[in-house]
Order: sequence, then structure tokens, then C-alpha cells
Amino acid sequence: MVVEAGVTSVFRTVLIILGALVLLRFLGRLMIAKRNMEEERKLNQRSRKIENDRKEKLKNFGKVNVIRPTQSKTPKNDVEDADFEEIH
Repeated sequence: MVVEAGVTSVFRTVLIILGALVLLRFLGRLMIAKRNMEEERKLNQRSRKIENDRKEKLKNFGKVNVIRPTQSKTPKNDVEDADFEEIH
């Protein structure tokens, strides 16, 4: 079988290769743009959280909070001293 490579088939092959490269480049740029948008969204979200924390701290600046101790599992009256020996 004899295959001839004419000018038109070479030109068509070059156009197909260039089209594939342009398509890949376009998809790459699209993916980069999507990644940048996601990073910007995360950065804005982090910035809002920091700003809200700062406002909350400034709002409570100088105020005193009293925190009551929580009940422990064993009351303090049931503590037994292991080193205590009774002498008669």
C-alpha cells in the first residue's frame, strides 16, 4: 500500500495540531481562573472572620466575665489520702 503525503493533508494535520494546542491552552487558562477565584473566595472568607473576631474583641474590651467552675466527676469530699496512717 502506497501512501502519499500531499500538501493538503500536511496542512490539515498542522491545523489539527494547532487547534488541539489552542484548545488545551484555553482549558488551562480556564482552570487557572477557576483556581484563582477559589483562592480569592477563601481569602475573603478568612479576612471577614478576622474582622469579625476583631470587632468582637473590641466590643468586649475591658469587660469582665465570671466563669463558674463545672462539677467534676468526683466531689472533693470523697478524696482519700493514701499516705495517712492512724496511730493509737
